[in-house]
Amino acid sequence: MHALAVPVFALAWWAACYLIGRDPARGALWRAAAALTAYAIGVVVWAAWPDSRPAQILLCVPALFWAGTAVALLPRTLPERRQIDIGWLVLSVLFLGMLVALPSAGRLVVLAPLVGGLVLLWRFRDQVQPPMLPTALTVVAGLYAAGLVALLLPIDLGSPVLVIAAIGVDLLMLGFLVAVAGALEVGERLRPDLIRSLTAAIVVTVAVGTPAAFAVAAGNSVVVTLLQFGLVAIVMTGVGLAGPLHRMLDRLAFRNEEQLRQDRGALLQLAEAMPRHRQRHRLITTREPDFLRFTQQVLDNYGRLGRLMRSPLTHLPAVDRRLSGPAAEQPLARAMELRAVLADSVDRLRPAGTFATSDEWRHYNAMYFCVVLGLDPYERRQRTDGLDREARRALDWMRRYVPRRTLRRWQREAATIVARRLWDDLTNTDPRWLTTRSTKPLSTGRNG
Repeated sequence: MHALAVPVFALAWWAACYLIGRDPARGALWRAAAALTAYAIGVVVWAAWPDSRPAQILLCVPALFWAGTAVALLPRTLPERRQIDIGWLVLSVLFLGMLVALPSAGRLVVLAPLVGGLVLLWRFRDQVQPPMLPTALTVVAGLYAAGLVALLLPIDLGSPVLVIAAIGVDLLMLGFLVAVAGALEVGERLRPDLIRSLTAAIVVTVAVGTPAAFAVAAGNSVVVTLLQFGLVAIVMTGVGLAGPLHRMLDRLAFRNEEQLRQDRGALLQLAEAMPRHRQRHRLITTREPDFLRFTQQVLDNYGRLGRLMRSPLTHLPAVDRRLSGPAAEQPLARAMELRAVLADSVDRLRPAGTFATSDEWRHYNAMYFCVVLGLDPYERRQRTDGLDREARRALDWMRRYVPRRTLRRWQREAATIVARRLWDDLTNTDPRWLTTRSTKPLSTGRNG
């Protein structure tokens, strides 16, 4: 058990950290990471106390998070999405209590929420990307369920160590599938970034995990076992969360050097963005629904250049027209110009005349003040220092008369208008723009 437990634990812990670091704002990645974390802790407990009750419970807990992951992959536009999320949370608490109370065989009841989550995913499979995701998740979930059956029931399939390792492979596949879905949703590449992080994880597992495995196997103390696993967890956290940890260390080491922190932060953002950025020629093959979603995402991340650098929209013809010389090759410059293009598009939403709060101004007000300026009308301690009269009036009006849900709906409607204008510009531009970095468009039409 000890010889296999350390590398299995190391890879599961790394995968959980990698999913969190890839996109901390995506709920599906967090839930898949929680499943991997519960499994990794279960491996540690099994290594210290084989076939114990806590170990069995921890190896069953991933099923609850797997169900939550399936729910998180449902379309965001689904009206019942919020109720389904709440239902998953309530059921998870109930089934967790049942896991603790039931005997070994009875713990297989934890598979019921997993089946329910997969059924929901199949129900809306036509809106899930990639299309094969429900099938792949179902197959891998079936293998995970078979592993739990072999582990909890009196079935002799050989050493339980191999069964636990097989369950770990299933959970790693879950993490991979969720990462693929997340990359497709935001228009990013996964393979280069994943290979880089996985290579580092394997090297570190061999370098650190080998002596840790020998120490665990040779020692008879539970404390020594737990300390070795703790050491491996710390090292793998550094591999999976390299970017956030670098920024945290910079804040500590250079707390009095603000400019230095900003410069290093920009370099780190660039380093993280480059392996995730899609090739230039892929933009012209993007479908309109995907383009609308990408536009919504860049508007949601308007103030975060690191996220804008990853977006395929940095290769829009409108961005190319604003760049010339060496700056056209710089991802940071392209992200800044993309933000300028978005600002211009939002400015076109402004109706003629002086500022107002009438219905025709709703899209501009919701997008300009809350997205471009980054103001939050519902903030408890509202800071109005440095704001002009229009911004103060808009904030006061939204806080008094516009519910949060209504404001969000206006922002989605405005984002759709902006996306359609950018889409028209893309589809009406001569496709030869893909082969040039010239700041002047080749044509304003396809037949020019």
